[in-house]
Amino acid sequence: MRTRTVLITTAMALVAVLGTVGCAEAAPTSAAARSAAAYANLPTSGRPDYQLGGSYTPPSGVTIVERDSTARPAKGKYNVCYVNGFQTQPESARTWTKSYPSAILRDGAGKPVSDPGWPDEMLLDTRTAAKRALITKVLAKTVARCGDRGFDAVEYDNLDSWTRSGKRLTRAGNLALAKSLVAVGHRHGLAVGQKNTPQLGASGRKQTGFDFVVAEECVQYRECSAYTKAYGKRVIDIEYADTLERSWKSVCGLTSRPAMTILRDRDLVAPSDDAYVYEHC
Repeated sequence: MRTRTVLITTAMALVAVLGTVGCAEAAPTSAAARSAAAYANLPTSGRPDYQLGGSYTPPSGVTIVERDSTARPAKGKYNVCYVNGFQTQPESARTWTKSYPSAILRDGAGKPVSDPGWPDEMLLDTRTAAKRALITKVLAKTVARCGDRGFDAVEYDNLDSWTRSGKRLTRAGNLALAKSLVAVGHRHGLAVGQKNTPQLGASGRKQTGFDFVVAEECVQYRECSAYTKAYGKRVIDIEYADTLERSWKSVCGLTSRPAMTILRDRDLVAPSDDAYVYEHC
């Protein structure tokens, strides 16, 4: 997670939150039309929008929309549902600590371990099978809601939380949870996206089961090839206007960038806000 997304999640919605099937290329479908035996993978072309700061009518030409799990999908688009799979949302902290305290990663003194960059987000504890099963059970309710509302896919944020855990978490533990969450998404007729984590290479697709990637600033950090080599054209990249070190025109001219690359403002605000930025190549 490289950006602070201004999500509209409430604590109750997150906990009223949270299995594997074949994949078929298809146009956006309603929940009723989904089969338990198939899901529609992310299209290999199109124009995405990343609407985690609030839902709004997609700009002209947009064909793929990502929104928070508490939102409704955009009509007539391929819709991706955002779920924070490895850390807690700020609004849900009290619910996690009260109802699922054992799911929270703690230090030697028993205090919750938070993301150093975003101290109001606690890391979930992926170290044991029992803890991973609990996290999956909680998040499965959210994923089911994504499917019921008509989303086509889900992406789980903060997959790389082990890199911010002070060596308490491991890559293996996080990927074990990821594999479980991928199975949940597939069971509910949803394609499942890997979020960032370029160090996985092709293993995210081959071993963990992810279907596509949602990357943040892969141009800025020169990571795009790690994703496109593994997932081909099924990569969405979001660059942010406040940190982009080159012109947008030059970004669009890069042959190394994913075809579906967009520019957004850091807080992902709606068009009514003066800080709103949306550009596409």
